Amino acid sequence: MRSRAIGLVLGFAADRVLGDPARHHPVAAFGTIAGTLERRVWADDRLTGVAYTAALVGGTGAVGLVADRLSARHPVARTLLTAAATWAVVGGRSLGREAEHVLAWLEADNVPAARQQLTHLVGRDPSRLDAGEISRATVESVAENTSDAVVAPLLAGAVGGVGGLMAYRAANTLDAMVGHRSERHLRFGWAAARLDDVLNLAPARLSALLAAVLAPTVGGRTSAAFEAWTRDARRHPSPNAGPVEASFAGALGIQLGGTNVYGTRIEHRPTLGDGVPAQQDDIGRAVRLADAVAVGAVAVSAWIAARPSRRPL
Repeated sequence: MRSRAIGLVLGFAADRVLGDPARHHPVAAFGTIAGTLERRVWADDRLTGVAYTAALVGGTGAVGLVADRLSARHPVARTLLTAAATWAVVGGRSLGREAEHVLAWLEADNVPAARQQLTHLVGRDPSRLDAGEISRATVESVAENTSDAVVAPLLAGAVGGVGGLMAYRAANTLDAMVGHRSERHLRFGWAAARLDDVLNLAPARLSALLAAVLAPTVGGRTSAAFEAWTRDARRHPSPNAGPVEASFAGALGIQLGGTNVYGTRIEHRPTLGDGVPAQQDDIGRAVRLADAVAVGAVAVSAWIAARPSRRPL
C-alpha cells in the first residue's frame, strides 16, 4: 500500500510544479467522448441519464481498477501509475493560476479583462460584475474547487487507487457537463449531479475542517471559521459547497454569498461569514489558504493509503 501513498504524493507534487498536462489531457479526452455519447443517447428522462452516467463512470473506473490490479506485484510500476493518474486528475495549480490571473487584471484596473478571465472559473454571467463581485466569485470558486479538484480526487485515490482517481474525475466531469439545472439536463443530468454530491460529501467536510484548522496561515482565526461553517453552511443551496465556502469565509474574515446570474436564472444566495464583502486582496489570501488545504489533504490521503490492508489490492 505504500506505493499508492507515494504515488499520490508524487502526482500531487507534479501538479504543483507543472500544472495540468499542456497537451492530450485525459480529462479533455473523456469530455469529448462523453459529449459525443450524450448527443447520441440523450433523452429527456432520468433513466437514460442513469445509464449514461453508470456506463461512463463505471467504465472509466473499471479501466483504472484493471490497471491497478495488473501493477499490484510491481511496486515501482504501481507508484508511477498512481502518480500519473493523480497528476492527470488533480487541478490545484491550474485553479490557483486562474485566480491569480483574475487578480492581476483587477490590480491593473482592467475589469472587462477580469470578467473574461472569470469565465474560466465560474459558470455565472460576469458581464455586469464590478471588482468586488468578481473578487467574491473568484474566492468562492477557489474554495469550492479546492474541494472538488484537489481534496476529493486525493481521497478517492487513497481509498480506491487508480480506479478511484479515474472514476471520481469521470463523475465530477459529467456533473460539470450535464449536472446543471438547464432545461435540457434537468432530468437527464440528475444522476450525474446526485452522484457527484454523494462522492463529495466527505471531501467537502475535510476541506472545511482543514480550512478552519489552517486559518492562522492567512491571518485568520480557527474559531471564526468553525463558527461560520456550523452556522451558515446549511443555508447554501449546495450540500457540499456550503461547508467549504462558509469555512473559507470565516477563515478569511470576509463575507461571501449574494446574487448570482446564470443565463436566465437568478439565484439569491444567503451570506456566509461575518466580515466585510470580499475584495481583490482576498483572492491572494484565498489561494494561499487553498494551497495549505491541499498540502493537508495530500498528507491525510497518503496516511490513509499507507495503512495496511487485510487483502492486497
